[in-house]
Amino acid sequence: MPRRHGGTEKRKNLFLCASVPPWQKEEVIPGQFLKTLFLAFVLSFPGASVYAEELKVAVAANFKPSLDVLAKAFEADTGHRLLISSASTGVLYNQITHGAPFDIFLSADSLRPKLLEKKGLTLKGSRHPYALGELVLWSPGFSAKEGRTMTLEDLAVYQGRLAIANPATAPYGLAAQQVLEKLGFWSSFRSRLVQGASVQQAWQFVASGNIPAGLVAKAQLVDNDGHIFSIPATLYDPIQQDLVILKRTRQPEAARAFVAFILSPSAQRTIARQGYFPVSTTMADKTTSENRREAL
Repeated sequence: MPRRHGGTEKRKNLFLCASVPPWQKEEVIPGQFLKTLFLAFVLSFPGASVYAEELKVAVAANFKPSLDVLAKAFEADTGHRLLISSASTGVLYNQITHGAPFDIFLSADSLRPKLLEKKGLTLKGSRHPYALGELVLWSPGFSAKEGRTMTLEDLAVYQGRLAIANPATAPYGLAAQQVLEKLGFWSSFRSRLVQGASVQQAWQFVASGNIPAGLVAKAQLVDNDGHIFSIPATLYDPIQQDLVILKRTRQPEAARAFVAFILSPSAQRTIARQGYFPVSTTMADKTTSENRREAL
């Protein structure tokens, strides 16, 4: 039996382009032409992308809630999708050096991104600070008992347990250790410290009521109603949070679009509202920015 050549309808479905060769014009039906015009119309908008990508983002635990907020705006603006993985900075760094397939790393320090640069694991020139963190003493358990917020003077005679993040893997834990050491409290607290794998876990220890007080990130307490004492910035090294694009990424342009978004004035204003000092002092509240700049 001869083969049928009923390919006209199939060929019709294959063509969705604005320019059609003369010998095929009879194949273009009005519906297809309208689709072509609609596609051209959509692509005329700056935020639209027919090449939407999926970016795997490793983010330090303290910044995860903020990134969740920012991700919605980024995805709406670009069409790209973020797959977010969160842990302590040290844990994520180890995963990356062992081949974890992340595209972007948002660290809670500048040390690990610099180490990744030295190892040749990042795209050249892709490392940027995106936020400055702040350490606070949070004491809801102490306050419930004493009727007031704990201060550093109270911490000097406090005999209870204190939650901090692991100094070996979490930058906020290292900052907490620096504070206790500079105040001369480290040795007296060693046996009473409850260390979380990340600053998020340290926060959870206190939030659950199991630990009366903790040294945690201010950003974790933006919606909290009090019991917070700001630690003087002179007692710990600046918590500069850097991001970097990893060399193994297969979506470098989408990754660069994400970096540009995070560093944009609108995103930096959001980061400031989330309890961080933005990387540009002009984007934060003037008083707090100037105070922090002087402390640095």
